[in-house]
Amino acid sequence: MIRLLAFLIYMMSYLVYSLPTLSKMKKLHPEMPVDERDRLIHQTPSKWSKTIMKITGSHVQVKGQELIPDGPVVFVCNHEGDFDIPVLLANIEKPFGFISKVEVKKAPIISSWMEVMNCVFIDRKDRRSAVKSIREGVEKLKNGHSIVIFPEGTRSKGGPIGEFKTGGLRLAKDAGVPIVPIGIKGTSDIFEKNGRLVRPANVQINICQPIDPSVFQQRDLKETAVAVRKIIIDSFSL
Repeated sequence: MIRLLAFLIYMMSYLVYSLPTLSKMKKLHPEMPVDERDRLIHQTPSKWSKTIMKITGSHVQVKGQELIPDGPVVFVCNHEGDFDIPVLLANIEKPFGFISKVEVKKAPIISSWMEVMNCVFIDRKDRRSAVKSIREGVEKLKNGHSIVIFPEGTRSKGGPIGEFKTGGLRLAKDAGVPIVPIGIKGTSDIFEKNGRLVRPANVQINICQPIDPSVFQQRDLKETAVAVRKIIIDSFSL
C-alpha cells in the first residue's frame, strides 16, 4: 500500500511540477531538427518514469539497445501490464510516442504531454476515426518520429501473449519504416498480479533485430503480425 500511495502522490505532484516545462516544449521552434526536438521532449517523461520505477523497487534488464536503428521506427511490443509504458519510457533511449485509446485524452496534463510527444489517440469503436488516426500516425513517422504500438490491444496480465491485430502494423507498412519488435516480461508482477498493489518485480526488455520495410512491404499484414509475435515470444527462450 505504501508504494502505491507513493506512486500516486509522486505521479500527480510531478505532473503539476512539469507544467512550466510542458509550456516550453509546446513553444519549441518548429524548424528545430526532429531528433533534437524529440530528445528534449523525451527528457521529462523519461525522468518521471525512472523515478516511478525506483518507487516500485523493481529491477529492469534491457537487452538489444544497440540494435535500434537511426531514424523513425515502429516499436511493436507485447502488452503485459499498466507499467509497460513507464518501463519503456525509462529504458528505451530512442524517443517515441505511442498509440493510446481515445479515452486517455480526457486526462488533464497527461494528455497534453502525450500530444507533445507525438502520441496518437485512437477510437477503436469508430472505424472511420480509427482509420484517420492511423493516417495521422503514418504522417508522424514520415516526419521522423517513432511510435510504440501494442498490437494485442489489451493487457495479457502475465498470461500468454495474445494474437496481434494488424491495424497498428499498417503504420510501418504505409510509412515505409522499420519494425523493431520488443518483448517485455514482468510488468504485471508490479501491479496486476498483486491485487492492484505496487510491489517490486524483475522486468526483462528484449529489443529484437529490426525488420526492414523491404521484408514486409509485399507481405499480408496478418502474416507480418504472426511473424513479429513469434519473434517476441522466441526472444524469451534464447
